[in-house]
Amino acid sequence: MKRGRKTEIPEVVKKLGIKIKDIIKTKQLKPRDVAHDAEMDVENLRKYMKGTQEMKISTMFKIAQALKIHPSELIKDL
Repeated sequence: MKRGRKTEIPEVVKKLGIKIKDIIKTKQLKPRDVAHDAEMDVENLRKYMKGTQEMKISTMFKIAQALKIHPSELIKDL
């Protein structure tokens, strides 16, 4: 039996995931390579990209570093 969430995922989390996904696509990177560089499991990165899992600020910084961008680029215009 699959567990349900206690609270709904905030819209900003979904938008952040879309932005990460778009940057990966624009830079023609592979999610597994970004996950490796961010020292995380590729499945967790995919959950963040889909907007189904919230991330810690430290995780966001690791992803930004793996994408070779400033973390502010991820949250700009959200």
